[in-house]
Amino acid sequence: MEAFIVHNMAPIMFGALVIFMLLGYPVAFALAANGLVFALLGIELGLFPPNFLQALPERVYGIMTNDTLLAVPFFTFMGLILQRSGMAEDLLDTVGQLFGPLPGGLAYAVVFVGALLAATTGVVAASVISMGLISLPIMLRYGYDRRLASGVIAASGTLAQIIPPSLVLIVMADQLGRSVGDMYEGAIIPGLVLSALYAGWILLVTLINPKAAPALPREAIAFREPDGRSGVRSLLVLLLLATAVAVLAHQGLAERMRQGAGILAATIGVGFALTLVLVAGWLRLPIVSRLARQVVLVLMPPLALIFLVLGTIFLGIATPTEGGAMGATGALLLALFKRRLSLDVLKQALDATAKLSAFVIFILIGARVFSLTFYGVDGHKWVEELLLALPGGQMGFLVVVNVLIFLLAFFLDFFELAFIVIPLLAPAAERLGIDLIWFGVMLGVNMQTSFMHPPFGFALFYLRSVAPKDPYVDKVSGRLMEPVTTAQIYWGAVPFVVIQCLMVGLVILFPQMVMHYQSGRTMVDPATIKQLDIPTLELPPLDLKLD
Repeated sequence: MEAFIVHNMAPIMFGALVIFMLLGYPVAFALAANGLVFALLGIELGLFPPNFLQALPERVYGIMTNDTLLAVPFFTFMGLILQRSGMAEDLLDTVGQLFGPLPGGLAYAVVFVGALLAATTGVVAASVISMGLISLPIMLRYGYDRRLASGVIAASGTLAQIIPPSLVLIVMADQLGRSVGDMYEGAIIPGLVLSALYAGWILLVTLINPKAAPALPREAIAFREPDGRSGVRSLLVLLLLATAVAVLAHQGLAERMRQGAGILAATIGVGFALTLVLVAGWLRLPIVSRLARQVVLVLMPPLALIFLVLGTIFLGIATPTEGGAMGATGALLLALFKRRLSLDVLKQALDATAKLSAFVIFILIGARVFSLTFYGVDGHKWVEELLLALPGGQMGFLVVVNVLIFLLAFFLDFFELAFIVIPLLAPAAERLGIDLIWFGVMLGVNMQTSFMHPPFGFALFYLRSVAPKDPYVDKVSGRLMEPVTTAQIYWGAVPFVVIQCLMVGLVILFPQMVMHYQSGRTMVDPATIKQLDIPTLELPPLDLKLD
């Protein structure tokens, strides 16, 4: 029996961890207890010496001195402050008016605003709760299918997991030992493509069943000109001018810089549009409509924050931690400008940030205790050999890993997956020649499903907490409205989980969506470096005379 345990210590240890978590113990304590128990067992069986555990304090101290993880509280605080600054309400109201006349317009607005909130807050809870409180009653008022409305709000909120500045990408980069900036740059295109796929699903639903997402009636559109025109034409002209300026700016910047040129060019274009709006308003010129003015003025704060955070990171001006600090400062200034910043709001945001940061750190400490023992019994070699022995090479490895992550996401959230599973997968991926930035982004898209899996998806819980549970009277129409059931929320999430799985396949089939982060770099193949002959220098002899 003892010989069997010694030979199979790694799989037994991993199985014990699964049992601990299935019994409902907190993940951080299950990890730490499992690591310590098997460390004592390993010492007793002679698998490693007792002084092996002396490395544990150094590992814990390494967590405390990790500058990258400082970005987590900064971005969390920024998202919580923005949730209370009124930015989400302004965006949803304005963009809803913009897309409202289209079939499914409110759903398109939710996707668009979800992507913008993801690029500014990076927090799923803030996005889902804000859109659930603001958009869901309006969608129900105008006859949207409850499953579609619930699904698009929950799914758009989870875009904060893959669109930078995502918390999961910070943790993923730390666990893979790669740059957060590279991880952010590689994730931008997959995040935008995923948003487009959500919009494509809405379009398909409206084509098959127009009653599932009707257009807003004319009387519900507020931003109209005195003569009744919508003002969309003026907005389109303004958008074309801003796009032309952005393209010209990008052409000039692309020759001088690789990273951040696109974001900086877009910021210049939006700045040009804002200047036109301000000049037209000051001179009282009718060339800019009410809708155009409203859209530009409402979009400026989130776009300014996007540049402040992502633009400075991609331009190399700031590290992700410094970018998070600037974003938190910008969020405070925005809330102060909107007169939404109070001592109570500040205390709530700080309290929630401290709780999430402590949650992350405790899981990471537990994971370090577990991994120290697991590596001590050669568990990493067991996992690596198991994964490398899979048939099909790289593709077989990717299929098995994605299926494993998808199944584990039913029971674990993205922090737990990132701290427990990713460090075990990374060595095998690197041995197979897989780029770890691409690997991390692909797994990030997959782990996004952990928020949407019925019945344990956190995004579904967030939406359930704000969706009406009982019949209610609509404040605008005065009609008695039916509640949103839990089953409707779950069924509404299913198509978007399928879309997320489809996105994983697209990342695998079209790796350049992520690998563009390497464009412009000087790549040197060590095999092409010829031997360098360094000439020897002949020094004159030293004439040392000792008296």
